[in-house]
Amino acid sequence: MSDKDETDLRPVTDEDIRTVEAILFAAEEPLDAPNIADKLAANADIPSIMEAIAVKYAQSGFNLQKTGKKWSFRTAPDLAHALQKHVVQQRRLSRAALETLAIIAYHQPVTRAEIEDIRGVSISKGTLDVLLESEWVKIRGRRRVPGRPVTYGTSDHFLLHFGLESLTDLPGLEELKAAGLLDDRLPPGFEVPAPDPDNDPEEDPLAAGDDGSDLEPLEMDLPEDMPEDMPDEPTEDSASA
Repeated sequence: MSDKDETDLRPVTDEDIRTVEAILFAAEEPLDAPNIADKLAANADIPSIMEAIAVKYAQSGFNLQKTGKKWSFRTAPDLAHALQKHVVQQRRLSRAALETLAIIAYHQPVTRAEIEDIRGVSISKGTLDVLLESEWVKIRGRRRVPGRPVTYGTSDHFLLHFGLESLTDLPGLEELKAAGLLDDRLPPGFEVPAPDPDNDPEEDPLAAGDDGSDLEPLEMDLPEDMPEDMPDEPTEDSASA
């Protein structure tokens, strides 16, 4: 926004605040600035309106939360325990899915081959399907390499679920250690990646009509998520016993 545009913004009114409150309460999804401004009179100062609402509800049972470039009302974090009985438990992710989600979050945009290279093992298409169905992961675009593989990244639903405003709020090395997710036996020079998904010159956005499924390689999925106590296949001798 130019300096001229900023000087043209009109002062925030009580009616602006009331209108935005009503919009956010009625919305099923977080709303961005253009969607909010569309319901207000011209030249509304959206940042100032949102700041006023955030201050107004800072000590309330719900707060204004910014996720990426969108806003929504969310239960105050210290009251989450009071709602636990009313929350639908989501399906527990497998270890492979959790590892894949972490790689995507910190290394995005990333292809399936790149995920496998980081993990050191193959991942099944089912693992990615689970993450896509959860809407925590999305197909972002295509890598500028032979085969044009799709790239994966996290979504606004991921940020919303984990209470993050942006990817820069992902826990760093010291936070991960404090949470017990990393120990002190790390190789020299180990660093937690800092995701910068909007600064990848080797990625193209999906073209119109491209759903990201047509160029994915067809390969046999490995049974990475199968239980470790699966019985062995019966031999001829055991079958005849």
